[in-house]
Amino acid sequence: MAEAIKEQETEVSETPVLHVAPSPHLSSTAMTTQGMMRDVLIALAPVVLVALYMFRGLALFQIAVCVVTCLAAEALFVKMRGRKATLTDCSAAVTGLILALSLPATAPWYVGVIAGFVAIGIGKVIFGGVGMNLFNPAMVGRAFVMISFAGALAASGYENGLSQVDAITQATPMDAFKQNGVVTPLMALFWGTTNGSLGETSALACLLGGIFLCVRRTASWEIPAGVIAAVVVIGGLQQIMVPESGWTVLHHLFGGALLFGAFFIATDPVSSPLTPKGKLIFGLGVGALIMILRIFSGYPEGVMFAVLLMNALTPLINRWTIPQPFGEV
Repeated sequence: MAEAIKEQETEVSETPVLHVAPSPHLSSTAMTTQGMMRDVLIALAPVVLVALYMFRGLALFQIAVCVVTCLAAEALFVKMRGRKATLTDCSAAVTGLILALSLPATAPWYVGVIAGFVAIGIGKVIFGGVGMNLFNPAMVGRAFVMISFAGALAASGYENGLSQVDAITQATPMDAFKQNGVVTPLMALFWGTTNGSLGETSALACLLGGIFLCVRRTASWEIPAGVIAAVVVIGGLQQIMVPESGWTVLHHLFGGALLFGAFFIATDPVSSPLTPKGKLIFGLGVGALIMILRIFSGYPEGVMFAVLLMNALTPLINRWTIPQPFGEV
């Protein structure tokens, strides 16, 4: 009897285990959240280096405040929900770094702290955590402090004429043109030798990091392509209609946070559409809204508002661009 039972146990142990689950059954484990966030951190390295070179200790302090705050907020809010800590996926660190790079070097420390807690708490955790947020968390935090501390984040908040850091003794290129019609040389915008938010000054750094993300397929190329296409078309029309302004399509592309937003903010896989067609529509919408805000509003920049507005339309875009099932007539 004992031998018969042992034979049955052996047969059961050798029987292959069937895992029953809904389709699709083909998947790849190469693209993980941690891997994607690591790619974003690597891609942001050129942007961070330019920021440190231009703004020195101010940039380092701002980055440290925002990253540490976002990590602390993530740990706190996840613990309050009784969930397992998610700091190892690096998503909170990426949110903190993008948030810091969207702020001016002169922003007070409490702006970064409040923005970090709002970005994680209201922009991410309240929706259910990683992969559930409707809006880009970093832009939620940025919008909150921009409304709450308008003086610190307005055009004058970027400037400090008494500072030993040369970059912040001058007006930002976008504000200089908006207020006084002063056109910043293209090469200064390309290399990043201007004032502005930490991550927006160097077009070259944003391009290097953005191309890396697209090659790695961490970012969908359709989104930045749509943004740039919309800016080229609308900016080209403006250049034709108002040639005497001296502000060209390249100024629109290299100036402000357009490239930083196109490659690092708008491409957030959670708050952007799922299909290639939807991503292109999303990018075109972001680019068009940026140009509308730049040309017709009182703001010299419009990337943050454009991304948040298109984030709100993402569920509709997903519905409009549902792909046709294979074989359906």
